[in-house]
Amino acid sequence: MTPITAAAVYAGVNILILFFLSFRVVGRRRSAQVSLGTGGDTELETRVRAHGNAAEYIPATMLGLFIAASLGAPIWAVHAIGGGFTLGRVLHAIGLSGNIMAPRALGMVLTWLGMLAAGVAVIWLGVA
Repeated sequence: MTPITAAAVYAGVNILILFFLSFRVVGRRRSAQVSLGTGGDTELETRVRAHGNAAEYIPATMLGLFIAASLGAPIWAVHAIGGGFTLGRVLHAIGLSGNIMAPRALGMVLTWLGMLAAGVAVIWLGVA
């Protein structure tokens, strides 16, 4: 496995996370009969935010991970960044969806660390 193929695996897993969260939004929209917005439905609002939060964080971090891998980041760094970030996204989705603060908070910390690491790696490798 190369750094690029490792980054591809993390991108694929994160795309599936987005798909799953989107599927949950659509399912709730259908059962609540709400086509636009949240219609005051708190469960739909929670699902929309879980999906929106993932959609806000995943693209930039996966782009950074791919750029870092393309610039020669070692495989261990790609796995550390991609694995930590992905675990953070899963924990955050579980915590937010179930209103469980511990996994939600840990998920955000891992998400931020993954974003920070990807950003620093891209800058570091870009100027080296």
